[in-house]
Amino acid sequence: MQRSHLAKAAMIVCLSLGSLGIVGGSFFLRKAFSSTTESQIITNTNRYSEIRNQLWASPAEIQHFPSEIPADAKNVRIAYSPGVAQASSFFQVRVQKSPEQIQKLLTQYRKLAKHKYLGGDTNDHANFPNGVPTTFFYTGDAAGEAFPPDYEILVLNAEDQGNPGFKWNHGDSYGVAINSSSAEIVYWAEKW
Repeated sequence: MQRSHLAKAAMIVCLSLGSLGIVGGSFFLRKAFSSTTESQIITNTNRYSEIRNQLWASPAEIQHFPSEIPADAKNVRIAYSPGVAQASSFFQVRVQKSPEQIQKLLTQYRKLAKHKYLGGDTNDHANFPNGVPTTFFYTGDAAGEAFPPDYEILVLNAEDQGNPGFKWNHGDSYGVAINSSSAEIVYWAEKW
């Protein structure tokens, strides 16, 4: 009879330890696979080359980005998110240039743009008749907000990869946003 109690106690201890191991193991596995990488404003321009040349998976979407940050560029801001799980990935670079350079870029990109908007964000733009998703102002002073109305958002391309009946569920878009009055250009690419 004593062996029977000892066997039951050993079984309870083993089951308890096994349960604890399963719960603990699943906690650590969940932590390992759900670690999120939040976007962050990176002011260290040394990261630009790494993101542009190694981390962004679709080089065609960022061909319009400068190959490197120009030495004379001012107020450079970078926002990059690799997009974990169901989150979208984005890459944005905000640069201040001379008014003459900005006017030249505005003329160049207006000719190439497939869609044009004044201010707003991706939700606004996608809801216009024949609108397409764009981006949020990740490199703005309040990251993730809409572009103010003095920014001209020029969409160079947008591809719907959603399912029939669920337009724009997945896709990508890229382009520039230009503010002539502050002489700024924001290069952007986004995938969701």
